[in-house]
Amino acid sequence: MDHFQTIAIFNFAHEIIVLKSILQNEEIPFLFQNENLIAVDPFASIAYGGIHLKIHPNDFERVQKILDNLNNNLEIV
Repeated sequence: MDHFQTIAIFNFAHEIIVLKSILQNEEIPFLFQNENLIAVDPFASIAYGGIHLKIHPNDFERVQKILDNLNNNLEIV
Protein backbone atom coordinates (compact mmCIF):
# COMPACT_ATOMS: atom_id res chain seq x y z
CA MET A 1 0.00 0.00 0.00
CA ASP A 2 3.03 2.28 0.27
CA HIS A 3 3.13 2.76 -3.49
CA PHE A 4 -0.55 3.65 -3.85
CA GLN A 5 -1.34 7.11 -5.20
CA THR A 6 -4.39 9.33 -4.83
CA ILE A 7 -6.51 9.47 -7.99
CA ALA A 8 -9.64 11.19 -6.63
CA ILE A 9 -10.91 12.96 -3.52
CA PHE A 10 -14.50 12.88 -2.27
CA ASN A 11 -16.14 15.05 0.37
CA PHE A 12 -18.69 12.65 1.83
CA ALA A 13 -18.90 8.90 2.47
CA HIS A 14 -22.10 8.44 0.44
CA GLU A 15 -20.26 9.56 -2.72
CA ILE A 16 -18.05 6.46 -2.79
CA ILE A 17 -20.63 3.68 -2.38
CA VAL A 18 -21.15 2.88 -6.07
CA LEU A 19 -17.48 3.35 -6.92
CA LYS A 20 -16.42 0.99 -4.14
CA SER A 21 -18.73 -1.71 -5.52
CA ILE A 22 -17.38 -1.27 -9.06
CA LEU A 23 -13.75 -1.47 -7.93
CA GLN A 24 -14.46 -4.61 -5.91
CA ASN A 25 -16.25 -6.25 -8.86
CA GLU A 26 -13.33 -5.37 -11.16
CA GLU A 27 -10.93 -6.79 -8.53
CA ILE A 28 -8.88 -3.58 -8.50
CA PRO A 29 -6.97 -3.10 -5.24
CA PHE A 30 -7.86 0.22 -3.64
CA LEU A 31 -7.95 2.14 -0.38
CA PHE A 32 -10.28 4.92 0.70
CA GLN A 33 -8.19 6.93 3.15
CA ASN A 34 -10.24 8.71 5.89
CA GLU A 35 -13.42 6.84 4.90
CA ASN A 36 -14.43 5.73 8.40
CA LEU A 37 -13.46 8.98 10.06
CA ILE A 38 -15.59 11.04 7.68
CA ALA A 39 -18.48 8.54 7.79
CA VAL A 40 -18.66 9.11 11.55
CA ASP A 41 -18.14 12.87 11.41
CA PRO A 42 -18.96 14.38 7.98
CA PHE A 43 -17.80 17.82 9.10
CA ALA A 44 -14.30 16.38 9.53
CA SER A 45 -14.07 16.11 5.74
CA ILE A 46 -12.82 19.67 5.44
CA ALA A 47 -10.27 19.25 8.22
CA TYR A 48 -8.83 16.02 6.81
CA GLY A 49 -9.00 16.94 3.14
CA GLY A 50 -11.77 14.53 2.18
CA ILE A 51 -11.77 10.83 1.37
CA HIS A 52 -8.80 9.95 -0.82
CA LEU A 53 -9.17 7.10 -3.31
CA LYS A 54 -5.74 5.49 -3.49
CA ILE A 55 -4.80 2.95 -6.15
CA HIS A 56 -1.67 1.30 -7.49
CA PRO A 57 -0.09 3.27 -10.36
CA ASN A 58 -0.51 0.26 -12.69
CA ASP A 59 -4.31 0.61 -12.39
CA PHE A 60 -4.39 4.37 -12.96
CA GLU A 61 -5.76 4.36 -16.54
CA ARG A 62 -8.34 1.68 -15.77
CA VAL A 63 -9.68 3.50 -12.71
CA GLN A 64 -9.64 6.84 -14.54
CA LYS A 65 -11.94 5.33 -17.20
CA ILE A 66 -14.28 4.08 -14.46
CA LEU A 67 -14.36 7.53 -12.85
CA ASP A 68 -14.97 9.22 -16.21
CA ASN A 69 -17.85 6.84 -16.99
CA LEU A 70 -19.43 7.49 -13.60
CA ASN A 71 -19.14 11.25 -13.98
CA ASN A 72 -20.47 11.29 -17.55
CA ASN A 73 -23.43 8.99 -16.89
CA LEU A 74 -24.79 10.65 -13.76
CA GLU A 75 -28.05 12.47 -14.28
CA ILE A 76 -29.76 14.41 -11.53
CA VAL A 77 -33.52 14.34 -11.82
